[in-house]
Amino acid sequence: GQLVVGSWWTAGGEAEGLAGMFKIYEEKYPDVEIVNATVAGGAGSNFKAVNKTRLIAGDPADTFQLHAGLEVEGYSPEQYLAPLDDIYASEGLEQAFPQDLLTLLKSYGGHYWGVPVNIHRSNVLWYNKELMDQAGVTPPATFEEFATVAETLKAAGIVPLGLGTSGGWEAVHTLEDILAGTCGADKYRGLWDGSTPWTDECVAASLENFKMMLSYANTDHPALSWDGAAEQLVDGKAAMLIMGDWTDGWFTSKGYTGYGWAPPPGTDGIFVALSDSFSLPKDAANLENAQNWLKVCGSLEGQEAFNPQKGSICARTDCDPALFNEYLQSAAADWAVDAIVPSVAHGAAAYESWVSDITDVVVLFLTSGDVAGTQAALQQSCVDAGICQ
Repeated sequence: GQLVVGSWWTAGGEAEGLAGMFKIYEEKYPDVEIVNATVAGGAGSNFKAVNKTRLIAGDPADTFQLHAGLEVEGYSPEQYLAPLDDIYASEGLEQAFPQDLLTLLKSYGGHYWGVPVNIHRSNVLWYNKELMDQAGVTPPATFEEFATVAETLKAAGIVPLGLGTSGGWEAVHTLEDILAGTCGADKYRGLWDGSTPWTDECVAASLENFKMMLSYANTDHPALSWDGAAEQLVDGKAAMLIMGDWTDGWFTSKGYTGYGWAPPPGTDGIFVALSDSFSLPKDAANLENAQNWLKVCGSLEGQEAFNPQKGSICARTDCDPALFNEYLQSAAADWAVDAIVPSVAHGAAAYESWVSDITDVVVLFLTSGDVAGTQAALQQSCVDAGICQ
């Protein structure tokens, strides 16, 4: 039989990590043909559109990639997906995964809808060490320091901030890290459960900080994707980049070693988290093969094959640290002690319909720069989502 695996992993380290898990599966089930049903682009937005059409038509992939958290709501899981509580029980996954992650995975309907393969960090400031040294600056810890460092880089003829916003999600990703750094962990969490109104002054301050940072970005950012922006670091065209830690796997796949990392301004001690998982459609044509895939996804050997290449840390707590590079070891250490908050750009913090509204508002802000109007629109999107009063 076959195993049709749906995902949006097509670039650099992510494709290599997926291939590593395929190899483990093929060793266990050599008679099963794996069909790699990837759809590139948009941090999964292109894939999700195709995937929903197939689900509704009763012709889904046997298993597909899903961000852990509230993103699952967009797939009407009660109708189209099978809960995975039995696999968690048979494979001992509640003992293998940390409690914060288990809580996130059960945040919709009290069931497990996906088996996580990793933990990613949204809030990383990557930088070209040579360009920073050339300008005599170090990674900024505050937004005031960012402006000072950016002015110095600009005076040296260096683009301070590499940015790509062609997919829309990249702008939301950048803003979530600015919100965490400006509002702090508790107020940031409150934005997603209604305890912090979007009318709070920290949201206005966040938008002002975002506007300031945009003024130091490459002007062609609407034409670039996230990896196009990362390419600017590799090529020595930009000094800094705010992007998730899959960038580490992407740098590694390119053979690029001249990068450093730091928390974006204000986020030292905060871990903006997301997790990739795989789900099980009720109409999966190759049900047993898909169930076996999910067992590989949750296994120690599967996660150790996947994560070092993907540029993420294991969802499990028992992976061998020696398999991971310096950045990933630092991320694992931070995961153990930092305040953990959910990513909105990557499906953890909010329902997909709300995220879509936020994305529209933030993309408009890129051209308008209207802080007051954008803050009001973000508050209205929260009201429309039924979270704010």
